[in-house]
Amino acid sequence: MTGSFTSGRFVGAINTDGVWEAMEQLRTTFDKRVGTRVGRGDVREAVLALLAEQPMHGYQIIHEIEERSGGRWKPSAGSVYPTLQLLSDEGLIEATESNGRKTYTLTDAGREKVAASDSTTFGANESTESKDGHRFTALPKAGVELAQAAAQVGRTGSPEQVKQAVAVLEDARRRLYAILAQD
Repeated sequence: MTGSFTSGRFVGAINTDGVWEAMEQLRTTFDKRVGTRVGRGDVREAVLALLAEQPMHGYQIIHEIEERSGGRWKPSAGSVYPTLQLLSDEGLIEATESNGRKTYTLTDAGREKVAASDSTTFGANESTESKDGHRFTALPKAGVELAQAAAQVGRTGSPEQVKQAVAVLEDARRRLYAILAQD
């Protein structure tokens, strides 16, 4: 590549600031949806779904959520244990202590609550569902990976390669909107 470093920027190369800004915006948007920080209701639903399968102690719940989400979500003890206490206070679960460890089990009221819930079993699918039914795992991951590839082409590609990449991205955008237009 021809060019020189001036004021911390590479002069003579393609300006990739727009690509980086778009990639950061994508990452931020998707982090809000699939990041490790989730709402209290999500922890609650996950705990109830897991306890519907079998009794567990707190650490098992944390580990199981992490495992079933493929490592995408590991709730902290600071979110799981207060949720367990709240569910216990509401009469949806009960704790039995054995060898200094509390094991949590659904009560009859808890089983009724899970049965009446419209949420899917936590971890049954590769991606988690939001309350409106949209899946937020595979698509954001693919979008971020696409943005990373585009940024790489912008950083290291020739002008012709950048032109080709722009055409591919424009085509992909049109095809994504075409998917929404179906039905």
